[in-house]
Amino acid sequence: MKKTKLNLTQLFSLIVITALSEIVISCHTTNTSSADYSGWDTYAGSKDGLRYSSNDQINSGNVSTLKVSWSFCTGDKDTNNRTQIQCNPIMIDGILYGTTARVKLFALNAATGKPKWIYDPALEDSTAKSNPASFFKVSRGVVFWKDDKGDNQRILYSVGSKVYAINVSDGKPIRSFGHNGYFDLTKNLEREEGSYDPYLTNNTPGIIYKDLLIIGMRESESADAAPGTIRAYDVRTGDLRWRFHTIPRPGEKGYETWPDKDAWKKLGAANNWAGMAVDEKRGIVYVPTGSVGGDFYGGVRKGQNLYANSLLALDAATGSYIWHYQTIHHDLWDRDLPANPNLITLHHNGKVIDAVAQITKHGYIFIFDRTNGEPLFPINEVPVPASDLPGEEAWPTQPIPTLPEPFARQKFGPEDITDRTPEAHAEIKERYEKVKYHGLFDPPSKSSSIVFPGFDGGGEWGGAAVDPASGILYVNSSEMPWLLTMIDKIKGDNTTVKGMGQTVYGKYCIACHGPELKGNGSSFPSLVDIQKKYNQEQILSLLSTGKNMMPSFKQIGEKDKKALASFLLNASPKSLGSSAEKGKLNEKPQKYSILDDVPYSMTGYNRFQDKEGYPGIKPPWGTLNAVDLNSGKLLWKVPLGEYPELTARGIPITGTECYGGPLVTKGGIVFIAATKDARMHGYDKITGKLIWQADLPAPGYATPATYVIDGKQYVVIACGGGKIGSKSGDQYIAFALPEK
Repeated sequence: MKKTKLNLTQLFSLIVITALSEIVISCHTTNTSSADYSGWDTYAGSKDGLRYSSNDQINSGNVSTLKVSWSFCTGDKDTNNRTQIQCNPIMIDGILYGTTARVKLFALNAATGKPKWIYDPALEDSTAKSNPASFFKVSRGVVFWKDDKGDNQRILYSVGSKVYAINVSDGKPIRSFGHNGYFDLTKNLEREEGSYDPYLTNNTPGIIYKDLLIIGMRESESADAAPGTIRAYDVRTGDLRWRFHTIPRPGEKGYETWPDKDAWKKLGAANNWAGMAVDEKRGIVYVPTGSVGGDFYGGVRKGQNLYANSLLALDAATGSYIWHYQTIHHDLWDRDLPANPNLITLHHNGKVIDAVAQITKHGYIFIFDRTNGEPLFPINEVPVPASDLPGEEAWPTQPIPTLPEPFARQKFGPEDITDRTPEAHAEIKERYEKVKYHGLFDPPSKSSSIVFPGFDGGGEWGGAAVDPASGILYVNSSEMPWLLTMIDKIKGDNTTVKGMGQTVYGKYCIACHGPELKGNGSSFPSLVDIQKKYNQEQILSLLSTGKNMMPSFKQIGEKDKKALASFLLNASPKSLGSSAEKGKLNEKPQKYSILDDVPYSMTGYNRFQDKEGYPGIKPPWGTLNAVDLNSGKLLWKVPLGEYPELTARGIPITGTECYGGPLVTKGGIVFIAATKDARMHGYDKITGKLIWQADLPAPGYATPATYVIDGKQYVVIACGGGKIGSKSGDQYIAFALPEK
């Protein structure tokens, strides 16, 4: 899409339209809070998670003149390993804090981009020193805290499972905090070590309530995931202050809903990885959760699976339960709640209601009264198909809100098959007709099913922005179908080393790398001919440390690791003892894992796209949407992003898959990067018209931040790329109006 200049008549009309819109908005202003939205001191802009700024120096009338004001190069990208920067930075007292591709923490002059200090946690980590690639982690933001007097100030941020406290003045760890400057999320899980996959990390920052850091974590997607307990830590000492068990224990509310009364002893996840929001006045923290471990087979976790896939309202001071709502029962589609909720005051049925809105991967918005969890719009329990997998008991209904209108398409029918070219249509049609299930809640099957909206949404971790004056929510959506196919778990001949390795592969690796080891894109690379890149020692090291999207597999016994390496290398492993050298495995049985009770695997995370790599559905493939939360009506929908090569062929703008969220301003603009075409966009928030865009050095798979220093407004975006085949980047770019 080409940049356009407005003539005087168009500019005057736009100003008049915007002014009239603001007058209309002011007549039914819904914001009753005294929140200050002029800064950007918290992930998502504010603790209510609105991604909104009251700054209006940059507005719909002058945004077309925005220029790059400064750029900061982190200098630590790794294109081969697809590093990313997903960080939404924060600004405190003129200093911008954020993270780099290798999760270094930086402090910059927010007006010039000049570094003040940079902290590199890898310098204190023995694993990072021996295996630098293991430190290519993802951080989406950091947390700032100060005491009432402002004398004690610190940045809290996560690197893998460690949460550091860093002095804002010099960028050094505060050694009195936790264990020599950090606490470890793998500790205090109240479960016997070895009974779960120890993989834990924290991508999205926690949230502050008074002197508490409330935090979740990302975990394994398999049935042996670690417990997804929500925890709060003392920001001064790093001590644990409270826990909330998302798989309830005896005596806790919700325990009675689990058919298996020992579920809490052996199941995990139901974790918060997407962020939170806090109502500081009421002292309530709102926590969205993901599914119980074992994303696509629930035969080992029968029932609704509380408190998975739920929006939780907890007492922020104690972690005590207040209310919850479950958006997916017995999740079989990886429908984690993907982003922090938005706290907003709305006009509804003649009343002013403090509400909480939660977007979902399948394109719905659930809205509740913030105090008691009552839905603002009716939610119907709709019958859904039963499973044809022996052992599976899909829940018979799923909740569908009558309003707001969904922001993502809810079906992929034959009439929706791509018509980009006759060849692409024929190819996808043939594959489509071989798939048994095509509906929103059709269960996983050996006959395959299409997941649409896809595993990554619909809505995703970039979240939604909400204008508190109008109650209008802005959210981007990916429109990519994915193919889900279940197979019997692969088991090798366990009397041989390679056979045992094949069994281990089927247990831990097949979901990402597939039954034929071919992988799936840059995130899950092919393991075919892996011996050309790694030897046995290097593979064993990777299994212990992890790398990029690959977690560590510390729960696997050493001989099982060597057997897996043997299978991957198609060679007998070394150092297994005399019996192993003869091709036999003489080893005591591994400790019981719930994975042993899971009879199926899925064949990998496969996008349903044509041979040229374009989605198998008609455009748009990525959209930006405006939804009025007061009425529930979808106001507008526009394509977000483009494929320049398709535009050059005369194909209308298609949109692209998008990762990262929007920012909405009082100045009338929705800023968003997020697209594969490596551009930053500005849309008129009233009309949805694209009114500005700029090229970026790499895709901005992150959420922008905005702030004012010395009377000048800046908009900053991290350009880390690295996803969906994009090149990796290492820059933060700040835009501002040119000097007069």
